[in-house]
Amino acid sequence: MLSRGFTTVRDTGGATLALKEALEEGVFPGPRLFICNRALSQTGGHGDLRGAHDHGNQVGCCAGSAGQLAVVCDGVPECIRAAREQLRTGADFIKIMVGGGVASPTDRLTNTQFTAAEVRAICDVAESYGTYVTAHAYTPKAIRHAVDNGVKGIEHGNLIDEATARYMAEKGIWLTPTLVTYDAMASDEYAGFLPPENQRKNEEVLRQGLMSLTIAEKAGVNMCYGSDLLGPLTREQSKEFGIRSVILKSKQVLQSATVNAAKMLGQESFLGQLKPGYAADMLILNVNPFNEVAVLDEPERHVLAVMKDGRVHVSRWRKLLVDATNKEELIE
Repeated sequence: MLSRGFTTVRDTGGATLALKEALEEGVFPGPRLFICNRALSQTGGHGDLRGAHDHGNQVGCCAGSAGQLAVVCDGVPECIRAAREQLRTGADFIKIMVGGGVASPTDRLTNTQFTAAEVRAICDVAESYGTYVTAHAYTPKAIRHAVDNGVKGIEHGNLIDEATARYMAEKGIWLTPTLVTYDAMASDEYAGFLPPENQRKNEEVLRQGLMSLTIAEKAGVNMCYGSDLLGPLTREQSKEFGIRSVILKSKQVLQSATVNAAKMLGQESFLGQLKPGYAADMLILNVNPFNEVAVLDEPERHVLAVMKDGRVHVSRWRKLLVDATNKEELIE
């Protein structure tokens, strides 16, 4: 991710505090991380990956194997405890699933998930810690369910309608479209990534994806850059720039990945701009992305160097040497 030019990343399920601290301490190079630990899901929700014939117990908030993307919680007390557990173990914000998803086996895209009381309880916990809740949601019904009960961000939003977009804009809600993930999962290269029943759901949200950008932009919704790619698909991360450029101006797409994202993270006085007192993060390119932002789809061709905190972590330019890592002294 750092070599592609992403110096800061918000992870909405799976990245751990140990990884975040290792990056902060320079154990190995990578972007600075803002994490939710694991997302919260109801039984049978988008984060419950058991099949319909699996009658085993769901994983509670304090159990389960490392690396899972979500924990299952039902009822207000469980939801409160699960949210507190994520924050206790280093979460910067909370992620919840309030609607059906492409990759989950037992829900429909039209489902709404968690009760209003459960969503409010989770949002109350986040607010008490001085942070926010973001929600996986595709449909207008799921989006309104989340926003009405205190959620501040919506992930995906592919099936949004004009009235709901205006509602989000009025409430100052952040939208993070993630169109590249559906595009990648529909491609021949990753044809086996989803089983057939999930591929049908993927086709539905892919068709509506570009329209959602048009609707959100017209309504004045604050948008951030996102990708939502898992496993081998993460190599497609940069291609969201080109997809969005079909609908949005290059400046708008760049703002979504810089100043907008920094503001959503509450880091607008430290990240996302080149100013005195800000983190010295910088990309050096061989073309101007304001003219055509899709050039960022190919960082290996157009990103000459990546600087993070004033150090050169990546350089494809002979005039600028990498200085963020110490080379071993030769002994022979």
